[in-house]
Amino acid sequence: MAHEFDGKKYEQASSHQKEWGMGLIAELDLKGSEHVLDLGCGDGSLTAQIADFLPDGDVLGVDASQGMIDTALPKAKENLQFLLKDINDLDFTDEFDVVFSNATLHWVKDHRKLLQNVGRALQPGGRARFNFAGDGNCQSFFKVIREAMAHERFGQYFAEFDWPWYMPEIDEYAALAESGGLKNVRVWGENADRYFPDQETMIKWVDQPSLVPFLPYLPEDQRSSFRDYVVQRMIEETLQEDGTCFETFRRINLVAEK
Repeated sequence: MAHEFDGKKYEQASSHQKEWGMGLIAELDLKGSEHVLDLGCGDGSLTAQIADFLPDGDVLGVDASQGMIDTALPKAKENLQFLLKDINDLDFTDEFDVVFSNATLHWVKDHRKLLQNVGRALQPGGRARFNFAGDGNCQSFFKVIREAMAHERFGQYFAEFDWPWYMPEIDEYAALAESGGLKNVRVWGENADRYFPDQETMIKWVDQPSLVPFLPYLPEDQRSSFRDYVVQRMIEETLQEDGTCFETFRRINLVAEK
């Protein structure tokens, strides 16, 4: 299931995702002529950064959210394009030197299929570089959201809810990646725990993207109450004495070649 995001709000609430992404881009050591695919490009900010390193190459950003693509499209230029496309439906063959993804692939449930599709999309000798959420991620938010979903006021609406994320343990994902058809695979974990500078910044992150999968299950007249319950409990769970808000962010990194 693809989720629909508010790209403009995400653009203002995703500073830590962009920090991680800039680190990944620096690691790519692009020579300037590569063809790059950015999986889950979001608002396009990182895709645009990649394009700056490709004077003789190009980058295509794909995302399943129309709201994200609408926010990204004004950044498009000759070597930077965006496409509305679900990552689960990748159908490229031998087209890219690099497949890049930052803070997205925990939204994809079937990584066996993902790795096969990425392998097919890469040219021989091409490489993949991913960073996404793993086991232990967002411990406070998951505690609070499960509490809210079980609350007597809201529980009836989540009887058919499908948990939207895949956040595996490192060993589990390493074994899966090794069997995915790529070579020279390396998988490792990363502790990226974060202190949001204030409540407002934390709440923006709760609104976009964290609450997005849950609100459609609720009647419209219950959504604000559910959101306010989650926000208040998140403040209680994460607020520190200095006014910052702490949340766990645990990442899985992958590098591999075709």
